[in-house]
Amino acid sequence: MRFEDLSPAESRAAELMTTGGDARIVLTPERHQNRYYSAPWPQEVLAYASSTANDISPDAFARVSELGAQDYASGLEALRGRIRAAYGVPDDVAIVFAPSGTDLEYVALACVHDRAAGLHNVLLGADEVGSGCIHSAHGRYFANETALGASVKPGDLVPGLGERVSIEDVPVRDALGHAFTSACIRDRIEQGIEHAGDARTLVHVVHGSKTGLILPLIEDIDDLVARHGDRITLVVDACQARITSAAIADYLKRDAIVFVTGSKFMGGPPFSGFALVPPALAARAPKLPERLDNVFRRAEWPAGWPGADALEDSANPGLLLRLEASVFELERFQQLSLKRVTRVILAFHAAVRAAMVDRLGGRRMAPYPPGHRAEGDAHPIEMRTLSTIDLSRRPGHPDFDEATRIHKALVELGIRLGQPVKCVKLEDGRWGATLRLGLSMPQVVALNRLDDAALEAKLAADMNRVASGIEDLSG
Repeated sequence: MRFEDLSPAESRAAELMTTGGDARIVLTPERHQNRYYSAPWPQEVLAYASSTANDISPDAFARVSELGAQDYASGLEALRGRIRAAYGVPDDVAIVFAPSGTDLEYVALACVHDRAAGLHNVLLGADEVGSGCIHSAHGRYFANETALGASVKPGDLVPGLGERVSIEDVPVRDALGHAFTSACIRDRIEQGIEHAGDARTLVHVVHGSKTGLILPLIEDIDDLVARHGDRITLVVDACQARITSAAIADYLKRDAIVFVTGSKFMGGPPFSGFALVPPALAARAPKLPERLDNVFRRAEWPAGWPGADALEDSANPGLLLRLEASVFELERFQQLSLKRVTRVILAFHAAVRAAMVDRLGGRRMAPYPPGHRAEGDAHPIEMRTLSTIDLSRRPGHPDFDEATRIHKALVELGIRLGQPVKCVKLEDGRWGATLRLGLSMPQVVALNRLDDAALEAKLAADMNRVASGIEDLSG
């Protein structure tokens, strides 16, 4: 579908979905695509890029195109109810909406900024979560503008918040690209807590990194809580949305704030996000820091949240449509049985292995530490919708820059994959070539309609087309 072929209603929806965010969702005039080569209307492209950004599905696009003008507060409140229903979340769990997953870091800081004179934020694998999070988790701006159009500078403090925040990043992989064990991550987090002194420590848990890691495991989280109790607040980065309802419930029972976005596995257009805030934290929430008034609008926070009345009472119709599309996909996916979802994902795995490993000689990056395969096998099935392929063992030992070139060149062939990530080291110290292939919720829903033979044939044809493109583009 070309932009020029859209109907007036479709054009309105598409244009709205490129507003109310930062520069990442702005389309180039030449290609009518954003910097991730995706767009908020269906594209005629072979895409397995849910780890980075999606095009909206035809069904979701039809849904948002038929929606007329909506009251912002009422629309968001309806979405809160639909999200709770889809995930089985209790009504007393507060939901805060944000223009992107990166903005969600401000929510966690705002929830506990009164607990101590200082806040210490322990991130896990900054290279394996959103690139801007190193700024927002530090209480700093991460872009040149906010969703309210305020002109800011990346790295500058959010007044009234950033002055009191310190940060440290705990790597999740070693120099060879192997994942650290959960116990090792737990010990490093504990060092961060001790280093924080009297500051309140926000402990990040990664539930689905850019390469599919879950760290630390629940038993090690419980160990940290038992040792440090009220000194810490748990923050779960599930922004890839490769998380089950049961896992969300487990985290909320531990009073963790859970971040989810609509633009990765959920399959909505870039960008949108929401934070699930457990009742214990929501009930004693402090007044919002004043300068969050250039980041958030009033309706994005639950009614009655302290300080929310001081926020601008305006609407972000672009964010509302992006969220509508994402929650539409979530609801469809949640209707599928685990058996049907598993059937599709296992077929995807087999097709990826045949084309990327057996044919190209790539290596699937393990989402677990060496010798800990049982951990990977215990991951929820949604985590298996993402495969990171190490291509550095191919002839010439291609590096990260070569993977970036191939990734971009594939777009010209009508193929879009997840962006390369720095998780493999070559012997000379350079980062090795990786590419990521991921399913999205709408893709699982569509593939579920095929019988076994058609499903296998479709995925085999797709993966072989990707492999042929990589072969043709490799030097």
